[in-house]
Amino acid sequence: MTAQPIHPAVPEPPAAGAAAELRVRIAEHRLAERWLPAYEADWDRALTAARQSYALTPLHTVVREWTSRLDTEPAVTEWRASGADTADGIAIEDVLGPRR
Repeated sequence: MTAQPIHPAVPEPPAAGAAAELRVRIAEHRLAERWLPAYEADWDRALTAARQSYALTPLHTVVREWTSRLDTEPAVTEWRASGADTADGIAIEDVLGPRR
């Protein structure tokens, strides 16, 4: 039998310049008109939370979530264009596979 950790592993924090690089990627994206204001609003909320808690976790979470959105957007767009019926909803795992 192998020992398994009780708690899930804590992900590595993003690189120091990851938020700035992410903002550039969003600004260059075809959905930038909608996504950039949403990213900036998320970032502002996370920055407020980080200031109140003295923790960087909210900022790291925003970077991870938006990186995931940018990385998966082509697959989601392709799936939606395939004509699949989405009227009753579908689990994201059915499109992207299980989360790690």
